[in-house]
Amino acid sequence: MSTPDTSLLPRDTPVQLIDEHGTATPDPDYALPSAERLQQAYASLVNGRRINDQCNALVRQGRLAVYPSSNGQEACQVAAALALAEGDWLFPTYRDSVSVIARGVAPEDAMVLLRGDWHSGYNPHAFGVAPQSTPLATQLLHAVGFAHAAMLRGEPTVVLAMCGDGATSEGDFHEAMNFAAVFKLPVVFFVQNNEFAISVPLSRQTAAPSLAHKAIGYGMPGRRVDGNDVAALLAVLQEAVDRGRRGDGPTLVEAHTYRMLAHTNADDDTRYRERDEVQAWVARDPLSRVRTYLRAEELLDDAAEAAMTEEAEGIAAELRAAMNADPELDPQELFAHVFAERPASLEAQWELLHDEIERTEAGA
Repeated sequence: MSTPDTSLLPRDTPVQLIDEHGTATPDPDYALPSAERLQQAYASLVNGRRINDQCNALVRQGRLAVYPSSNGQEACQVAAALALAEGDWLFPTYRDSVSVIARGVAPEDAMVLLRGDWHSGYNPHAFGVAPQSTPLATQLLHAVGFAHAAMLRGEPTVVLAMCGDGATSEGDFHEAMNFAAVFKLPVVFFVQNNEFAISVPLSRQTAAPSLAHKAIGYGMPGRRVDGNDVAALLAVLQEAVDRGRRGDGPTLVEAHTYRMLAHTNADDDTRYRERDEVQAWVARDPLSRVRTYLRAEELLDDAAEAAMTEEAEGIAAELRAAMNADPELDPQELFAHVFAERPASLEAQWELLHDEIERTEAGA
């Protein structure tokens, strides 16, 4: 019987490099990212918050079908995108639009899925970003399969797979973690623990000391990090990405964060959590702490902030213009790409719809 490698265990407390007051907190294992890196991250955070606010408005105006906001989780979104290099791949969930955009996808193309127009509005190969996954944890299996193929081809690709705390209860999570560990695949499993799986609190999700503790059961390192501290996230995720690229296998990173808004516009979070609890997380906002740090270190001035705000407003304007334009839809696309050869049953459905469209247009 082998002795368990306790170095795989996560810390008792999450890694933090900048506290909620904007003060640097030195860490024996992780260095603070460079000033340029933090400035880049803050600019992306400003864009991310503006994207979240704009998309929430577009949902209320009926221009988006749904928007699972990452408000409060922007540090996780930005760090996941920045930790990867060109040639690496991101496998996002439905809540990770800000991360998708931070990887270079045009904002209006990232919203095509959430408007209900098409399965994905961008070419995944052009950006190294898989289509956003709505079913819980299925993207983890896709990520592992992709990483396995890359390793067999001898490519240096690292794959970062995102999921929430609820996904860790799925069978797909277990299968993906186990396969990745056994074959030492270059995968970073990035769990954004925002305390709720829709209305189910974390206490009803797991009995483990932390989600990162699950890693040792598969034989990979588990890491815990303050999910509202973009500096700590960049440091921890970069270590995990570098580990995968060296051929040392996968890492499970758990980010402790909080979903500040309801699950989606179809959810009423006042039915399952108290306002005092939500309010307590306002002080831990991911933007304000790094802004305070950069200001105190004279790494951010009024001119730089104005330029960031202008860029973010430009993205919002771009989104408004794209979402307020009515798309040209082809109903027959509903039946495309389902089968190589359309079966009779599907052909019959199309004929029914086609007939309905013709009669509607004739009567218009």
